[in-house]
Amino acid sequence: MSIPSTAARLEAAVSSVVRGQPEIVRRVLACMISGGHVLLEDFPGTGKTTMAKAIAKAVGGAMFKRVQFTPDLLPSDILGVSILDPRSQEFKFHPGPVFTDILLADEINRASPRTQSALLEAMGERQVTVEGERYDLEGLFFVIATQNPVEFRGTYPLPEAQMDRFAMQCTMGYVTAAEEAAILADQAQTHPVNRLEAVATREEIIELMEASRQVRFSEELRHYVVALVGATRGHPAIQLAASPRASLALMKVSQAMAIFQGDEFVSPELIQSVAADVIAHRMVLAPEARYSGANARQIVADIIEQTPVPA
Repeated sequence: MSIPSTAARLEAAVSSVVRGQPEIVRRVLACMISGGHVLLEDFPGTGKTTMAKAIAKAVGGAMFKRVQFTPDLLPSDILGVSILDPRSQEFKFHPGPVFTDILLADEINRASPRTQSALLEAMGERQVTVEGERYDLEGLFFVIATQNPVEFRGTYPLPEAQMDRFAMQCTMGYVTAAEEAAILADQAQTHPVNRLEAVATREEIIELMEASRQVRFSEELRHYVVALVGATRGHPAIQLAASPRASLALMKVSQAMAIFQGDEFVSPELIQSVAADVIAHRMVLAPEARYSGANARQIVADIIEQTPVPA
């Protein structure tokens, strides 16, 4: 198998459905290859759900499940439940939708914090505990969560611990007028995701994941990543800084991005290009910083500018 060609096929297939978002497509796919999870935040109708469905269709043999998060959704609706079998008089575990390769958690911020937190253990440790029993999550287990801005009615902000479980947070935004016209043409008869065929097998995706871990990442870059993330700690505008989990995610996402770019090593510029997506959503700004209009992504940009780049 050619690693670069598999990555290119996957990227091209998803981009053929998600019009005008080539950079976001690459970042989301890199997040999957890195073994992380992604949070897509934007206004309704910008293609978040289409992105998740296109990725699932492009990966042949991958199990895909979708959970529509609503205020009355319970943790057991996601994780599963043990039900008494009247014949054997024993409780039998019925796994929930979290037992899958690709999980679309649609409008995750419309569920209560209690239900949102049901994903914490699954996303962090690839396992769930139900009624004292531990169940491992096999396969890819890639969570694509979507959320609308928290200013909308009927939404609940995600807890900080939940935000930290997402390797990346991406915003799709609106496409240009020409790209929007192309979207209308694509859907004149049927939705393009319905015409999409698998271009990579589940096994090939797992091989991509293994290959990304072999991408060269120098000792100098490790210290550079630690310096970027460490600069959020003690920053006057930041109340809750990024943890070592952010450093790990930044390294792994950068390695995966190198796969899609056809590079054999990670460069400082590549780290800088994904730093805001990996770090910003994990930070909680101090109240005075929020009131003054500070922006987490801009703070990360300032940190990048101020942190010495390894030669």
